Amino acid sequence: MYLHLGQDTVVRTCEVIGIFDSDNTTLSRSTREFLHRCEKQGRVISIIDDIFKSYVLCVDEYGQERVYLSQVATATLRKRWKHGGVGK
Repeated sequence: MYLHLGQDTVVRTCEVIGIFDSDNTTLSRSTREFLHRCEKQGRVISIIDDIFKSYVLCVDEYGQERVYLSQVATATLRKRWKHGGVGK
């Protein structure tokens, strides 16, 4: 199954580790440091035109982490995930 993150980007649902709200989680210093470290390592994939509302942490079958920045709200992403993935 696949999860549509917006802007024609999909990820495999089995790779999703977590879906996070940017307003709530980026207040934490450790989260900001994590996102900054991922960005420096080239593991952040931005699929936004403006400010991101959520980010999705994924780990592929090789153990590689990726962080997707999305304009789609966390509630919408969670509904898509629960209802089988792909949705617009």
